[in-house]
Amino acid sequence: MKYDLENKKVMITGASGGIGKELSKKFFESGCNIIFTSSSLEKTENLKKLYGDNHYYYTLNLLDKNSIISNIKSISEDHKDIAILINNAGLTDDNLFLRMKEEQWENVINVNLNSNFYILKALLPNMIKNKKGNIIGITSVIGLTGNPGQANYAASKSGIIAMYKSLALEVAQRNIRINTIAPGFIISPMTNSLNEAQVDAIMEKIPMKKLGKPEDVANMALFLSSDLSSYITGQTLHINGGMLML
Repeated sequence: MKYDLENKKVMITGASGGIGKELSKKFFESGCNIIFTSSSLEKTENLKKLYGDNHYYYTLNLLDKNSIISNIKSISEDHKDIAILINNAGLTDDNLFLRMKEEQWENVINVNLNSNFYILKALLPNMIKNKKGNIIGITSVIGLTGNPGQANYAASKSGIIAMYKSLALEVAQRNIRINTIAPGFIISPMTNSLNEAQVDAIMEKIPMKKLGKPEDVANMALFLSSDLSSYITGQTLHINGGMLML
């Protein structure tokens, strides 16, 4: 299926992670001009080796508020024509709530939720001036169901959904669409490290009895970025094999 994204400028955060890699690959194959961001210089250099000099690469330390503000300011000034923004970067640092350290709580909230505030604050004005834009946030099924040991992660991902819905209402008349994608259990280095008993426990929750693939999420992002979804905004699209049906 052709999504007509040729030459559109797309910014992808967390472009070197599990889902981020597939997002990068799919949007590259669609002929987009891509702004890749990742959390370290080494990761951004690896992305540059893969995709070449005709794209753009930035290191974004989402744990450092000042780093985010400084780098995003540069991106907003250098790339006023960003058409699609995909906030994909995320962090887990699990612990039972009563054992959770303040640092674990703050780091996950800062990376997964607060960074979205600073990124959107800097880039949205350009979209408003251009009278067009498309924003996608990668949230999680855990943001809707909760999960033991992941109170920080669940809070951050739930916060993204509420934040994006509110913002979608604010800019709907500006020809800017804002949606979120909520993956369930997706094949990744994290799921690859699970033992057989853990995998069996997960499968019990999934009617389709299989894990999702990163490309399942990337394909939805392509659809939401295209004109094929031109009447969709303020929605959370669920990719979870039937684990949660809303």
